[in-house]
Amino acid sequence: MTKQTQTLETTPPAAAAGGRFAAGEDPAKREQIIAGAKRVFMTVGFDAASMNDITREAGVSKGTIYVYFASKEDLFVAMVDRERDRIASDMRDILAGSGPVEEMLSTFGVSFARHITSPQVVDAMRTVIGVVQRMPNLSRRFFHTTPGNVRHVLEEFLRRHIALGTLQIDDTDLAARQFIEMATGSFFKFRLFGDLDDVPCDAELERAISGAVRVFMAAYGAKG
Repeated sequence: MTKQTQTLETTPPAAAAGGRFAAGEDPAKREQIIAGAKRVFMTVGFDAASMNDITREAGVSKGTIYVYFASKEDLFVAMVDRERDRIASDMRDILAGSGPVEEMLSTFGVSFARHITSPQVVDAMRTVIGVVQRMPNLSRRFFHTTPGNVRHVLEEFLRRHIALGTLQIDDTDLAARQFIEMATGSFFKFRLFGDLDDVPCDAELERAISGAVRVFMAAYGAKG
């Protein structure tokens, strides 16, 4: 292989085009469109949102939108994927530390409970529920796609502590589900169905998460 061939093969697409991205490949433009679409979806809902609305909110032409996304449904899926990945990334950063397992689980639980009961996430999940019968794969993407979901992030943490000998767990998938449900289940359901007007106060979150950690460690903490 010649030096010239190596240079051509390793040159990024943007550099090969004189510093400009090829059509549909500019990550900043893609993010701009998704952010505009999110504002529209969260304001009027999926069904009432139009591509014209999204065009105006994103500040791009309709032709530009269609270079990046084939349809309104495609845009909605991208928005859900972005929110899932954002939350998972935040939780991965929290669990990347080296503190005691109880402390790490507590910090994770409180932070995730705040995330999932925030107005933005609650509004987004209500919107998802409104279209789930027509787009059944949407909820599967949010809850099951790996590595971009919170349960997978928590499983990685649990496996690390199994290897360290601080936890004894046969089924990490089940254990992760159990902790997430204990830590956030009732709060999220109350918020989703309007029985709780805002994110729970810190004292209530810490009380619930502390109890979840005690139950979890009683079941899965290393014995002896």
